[in-house]
Amino acid sequence: MKLRDQQILNLALPSILSNITVPLLGLVDVAIVGHMGSANYIGAIAVGGMAFNIIYWIFAFLRMGTSGLTSQALGRRDMPEVMHILLRSISIGIGIAFLLLVLQYPMRELIYRIISPEAEVYQLAVTYYNICIWGAPAMLTLNSLTGWFIGMQNTRAPMVVAIAQNIINIIASVTLVFGLGMKVEGVALGTVTAQYAGLFIGIGFWLRYYLRLRKFVMPHAIWKREEVVRFFNVNKHIFLRTFCLVAVMLYFTSAGARQGELILAANTILMELYLLVSYVMDGFAFAGEALGGRFIGAQNRTAFDEMLRRLVFWSLLVSLLFTVVYFFFGHGILTLLTNEQEVITTAQTYLYGAAFVAITGAAAFILDGIFIGATATRDMLLSVFLSTLLFFLLYFLLRDTLGNHGLWLAYNAYLAFRGVVLYVRLPHLKSQAFKV
Repeated sequence: MKLRDQQILNLALPSILSNITVPLLGLVDVAIVGHMGSANYIGAIAVGGMAFNIIYWIFAFLRMGTSGLTSQALGRRDMPEVMHILLRSISIGIGIAFLLLVLQYPMRELIYRIISPEAEVYQLAVTYYNICIWGAPAMLTLNSLTGWFIGMQNTRAPMVVAIAQNIINIIASVTLVFGLGMKVEGVALGTVTAQYAGLFIGIGFWLRYYLRLRKFVMPHAIWKREEVVRFFNVNKHIFLRTFCLVAVMLYFTSAGARQGELILAANTILMELYLLVSYVMDGFAFAGEALGGRFIGAQNRTAFDEMLRRLVFWSLLVSLLFTVVYFFFGHGILTLLTNEQEVITTAQTYLYGAAFVAITGAAAFILDGIFIGATATRDMLLSVFLSTLLFFLLYFLLRDTLGNHGLWLAYNAYLAFRGVVLYVRLPHLKSQAFKV
């Protein structure tokens, strides 16, 4: 096996194993509520889950920005800055979590007003939200820690954290729902329990493998002006980019909800299939973040170009595999997620829209990782902003004639155009990243 392939797989495979537990957990949650006897439960998990996707996606810079900055500092062998990045990111994450707890009620009403679920779904979603919001401190701190681990070329620690976290989540949710007779609140309590368990496991990994790095910490330099400015300059573009991502996902859910509970439930299940693809592909994106940032920090363009070529190969291979599986085995997958026949039949109608996301999103997933590693976040914002405009334009043109088919077509076009824009900007990234 070539050196670059080995480096990529050594980083990507643990990330894939950890990432895949996230959509699998979502699939388990859907499967649990999908057997409660009403599509309203599936809708509640969709709406409640979307609320927290919005919240945590908005602050995704705590992972992405931390990863890119850390990998570049590591490439320069600047160990004090490696530690200062972690401390800055965690401090900011804790401050944001405090604000989320203070503002939880108006934030909940704003998000649910935008999604506009039906009354029964709304009540169940409120129950889910009121419990899960207390996991925010754990989630945001763990995001910072995960980004730092990836920047340190260590994807195995996040893998173990994620697998353990999700096993705990599944066991807790199944026990609370089927053992103690809880409904949506059981799923929510299982989620919060696992979030704090994951944080403590992550801290344990840091103490075991990186405690020695505390000697590099210089308290007066943690909030050094130029480094703080760089941290926020990088992350402001990720923050704005995330708003665009949230706008698309929020409207996607809202558009489904306005078409009735069956379309909402069907889109929820199909979106889990998309998330499974995205989290697997993100494993390769994480490899691109870690290796790309390191090669840029070391100013090794030859290694960077070779790594990029091999990442493209692996992403195409995996995306084609997912497309084939969804086309030929999609119906069987749907029946595993719910026994509601109307939901299965409705989802089957739109299955092909979900099956194509692996192909249409492949370039965006991989190039996102490369641009994060290079901290070229302005270009990432540009790609998502233009693609968001395309999504809304297409859907408004197609919704009256194609309905939910038009929604999935617009979403596939949105993913594809993100990749196109980043590909066009790739030569500029290289010219800026490699000065010698």
